[in-house]
Amino acid sequence: MKLPRDLSGRELARALSRYGYQITRQTGSHMRLTTSTEEEHHITIPDHAPLRIGTLSSIVRDVADHIHLGRHELVRELFG
Repeated sequence: MKLPRDLSGRELARALSRYGYQITRQTGSHMRLTTSTEEEHHITIPDHAPLRIGTLSSIVRDVADHIHLGRHELVRELFG
């Protein structure tokens, strides 16, 4: 499944909330999300619309590694 091309940072943060990620702070146009599932994990998401595809791909890869799920499975669960 392809990554969405029109996703904003806020929409991605909302989608990641199903995995326990919450916005813990925002500095300028970047949001920091944190989860305590298994062990604490932080990601930074730009609050842009739309997100660049390389940025989105990198964030999805990082989250998939943390939750021990395949990248394609995570994309299907988030955007399928």
